Amino acid sequence: MSHPLPPPSCPARRGHTTGLLPLSEAVGSSDPQAAYRGLREQWGSVAKVELEPGVPAWLVMGYRELLTITRQEQVYSRDARNWRDLNSGVVSPDSGLLPMMAWRANVIGADGPEHRRLRRPLDDGVARIDQRRTRRQVESVCARLIAGFSARGDADLVNEYATIVPMLSIASLFGLDSGEGRELLSALIALFGSADDSQSGNRHFEQILADTLRARRAAPGDDLTTALLGHPDLRDEAEQLQSMVVMISAGNETVTAWISHTLRLMLTDPRFAARMHGGRLGVDDALDEALWRDPPMNNMPARYALRDTELGGQQIRRGDVLILGISAANDDPVARADGGGVEPGNRAHLAFSAGAHVCPAQVPARLITRTAVHTVLHLLPDMRLGIPASDVAWRPSPWTRVPVALPVVFSARYGADTGDGTSARAATTRTSNSGRSIEQ
Repeated sequence: MSHPLPPPSCPARRGHTTGLLPLSEAVGSSDPQAAYRGLREQWGSVAKVELEPGVPAWLVMGYRELLTITRQEQVYSRDARNWRDLNSGVVSPDSGLLPMMAWRANVIGADGPEHRRLRRPLDDGVARIDQRRTRRQVESVCARLIAGFSARGDADLVNEYATIVPMLSIASLFGLDSGEGRELLSALIALFGSADDSQSGNRHFEQILADTLRARRAAPGDDLTTALLGHPDLRDEAEQLQSMVVMISAGNETVTAWISHTLRLMLTDPRFAARMHGGRLGVDDALDEALWRDPPMNNMPARYALRDTELGGQQIRRGDVLILGISAANDDPVARADGGGVEPGNRAHLAFSAGAHVCPAQVPARLITRTAVHTVLHLLPDMRLGIPASDVAWRPSPWTRVPVALPVVFSARYGADTGDGTSARAATTRTSNSGRSIEQ
């Protein structure tokens, strides 16, 4: 169970060595926005926080300030080789932060012309996705997963649904089978946790992708892996691998969170649910409100100051690390001019970041999320949360905010369509006869 953060004056709110608020505590609290508002009261729009014991960072919470650091790469670089605390040994080589924050030879760690060169294969790959075909594939995945638990009358919508739908859907785009997709999922959960198993999860994740690249080189297919292999802007296997790393890791974790949060709002916020059921809020509007209220990346690493500068009233030193406080920026009074809710259709949120590094895969991400949310609401219309809303807990991470579980109960449905003409009863029979999930 997650709990509200103690008041700012309480020592329990402070890091062990820096006296700063650990960022993972804010993300994992029951009300992150309360934590960010407390930081804003203390520091202003740019606050100093702790990433892990002894490792400080600036959390950029102002809407305007976040736009500044994403648009001025000549001052705020994406290249982690400029991180002073990493270069000086403050950050341990064994740190769980490094799989998310260390420099890699990919689009995330590049600026300027190099970034544009490495970005083109991603944009071209997204552009070649057949949206109708992908939607049908996602619908089939969703229906099969629901068929596997619909006869029980209960399910965990995170671990049995929201974490699996995006990975199987994205894995399919890259030509991976469902077993490989599940292996990638386990590795990614460790990677995004930025804890002790983060580096081993990262190694396993990259090994699976390296094996896939070599298999496609020997036997090309109609998939994104093959497309990356043949792209003229990728110079070698390392760049091809890192392009896969970016597209799969970022896509899976964020879509998992987006599905989870939209469903959580449906199950825990009566106003939100009533607006959807009453037709005043369409699925796309609901997805946007979820992005405003609880974006998939609560905080996004990182920018590194290339010179001494000033931001939001704080003196930033060369080599300082700045974290994009996306959730806090969405709640900035500057972004909420009316001080209240968000009007349907308002997509001025920063959930996909901004500037040159804005997310290239917003369209397929929305397609997968919309399909997953619509399908489960259609097939399980009477589902309700199986625990008190206050008991929803969160996976430990300074970056993403994903529920540990989202247990629901509903009327058992033995005839739910799986998307391929079979029923939940038939799918459940196949599962019990084989002793393993139909998606494995």
